[in-house]
Amino acid sequence: MTDTQNNSNSNAQEGKFLEGVVVKRAMKDTATVQVERYVKHPKYKKFQRRSKKFLVHDPGNTAEIGDKVKIRETRPISKRKRFVIVKV
Repeated sequence: MTDTQNNSNSNAQEGKFLEGVVVKRAMKDTATVQVERYVKHPKYKKFQRRSKKFLVHDPGNTAEIGDKVKIRETRPISKRKRFVIVKV
């Protein structure tokens, strides 16, 4: 009984994965990543490009401006940082 409970708890929520481009590196262990997505307009049926910037934890300052990165949602690290870089 305890084995099945441990297995179900080991698959805890991992959070969202997003891909974006590093646009700013002005702070220690932090990068600003811009994520773009396409949304279909409800009335005109045209696809529009929407973008949002996220503050991302980057331990070791590995990412440079222009790098394509994969980020994962995690626990709150600071007031605005809720993502961490998984792959550069």
